[in-house]
Amino acid sequence: MTAVAVIGLGIMGGPMAANLGKAGYEVIGVRRSDSVGRAVSRADVILTVLPDSPDVEAVASGDDGIIANAKPGSVWIDSSTIRPDVSVRLAQAAAGKGIRAVDAPVSGGEAGAVDATLSVMVGGSAEDFEAAKPVLDVVGSTVVHVGPPGAGQTVKAANQLIVAGTIELVAESIVFLEAHGVDTDAAVRVLAGGLAGNRILDRKAEGMLAREFQPGFRVDLHHKDLGIVTSAARGAGVAIPLGAAVAQLMGALRQQGHGSLDHSALVLLVEQLSGRAR
Repeated sequence: MTAVAVIGLGIMGGPMAANLGKAGYEVIGVRRSDSVGRAVSRADVILTVLPDSPDVEAVASGDDGIIANAKPGSVWIDSSTIRPDVSVRLAQAAAGKGIRAVDAPVSGGEAGAVDATLSVMVGGSAEDFEAAKPVLDVVGSTVVHVGPPGAGQTVKAANQLIVAGTIELVAESIVFLEAHGVDTDAAVRVLAGGLAGNRILDRKAEGMLAREFQPGFRVDLHHKDLGIVTSAARGAGVAIPLGAAVAQLMGALRQQGHGSLDHSALVLLVEQLSGRAR
């Protein structure tokens, strides 16, 4: 039985760990009070699902960290969403200790984690990807090697850019339709069936119409991710004018105290800017 140490048992990591257990893996769940070093020293595979770059660096480094304690030849899968440059640096440090590291951020939200239908974008060597793939195939339905270390995080940044922009446009469309007194349920159904159809309409529109924002992915985390996007775009000299605008809107929503809500709560900001706040 392959032992998998899962570090980060939150909205995403908890269901991923549960699915690994159902698939027959020996899951070692690592909580805040646990010794990371003791857990990873027993593991064949290490899976980290943490909020931000400093969190991953904290569990990777130091005397009780992954790099100092994982077995040579073990596989470290980082499914956190962090800065690409941090992923590259940590992968190099891990390789120096004989640890096979891949960055494998995921998309699909809590529902995808529960249903094991996540989309997983993986950066690392081809050999390390193949070593990690059996575990990733348990938690995701689309697992794709996208390039060398850090490439997975770069693709995830693009994913978060698209998702944020789409949520904003759906939010604007909902407020627009409501202002004209249209049957919004009917409108969403017909929009979802045409060229405007997208996953946000399918998964988020119902909650947006009802103004119910139980978090599948929190505003706080998407705000962090858009910071990664804007920084990486600046570093590459790429203009993202719409993305930068949505990043500002997400930040404003967070500053208004809505950081714990689902990111679809952008509709609250749109209706406020439109003078239609409830």
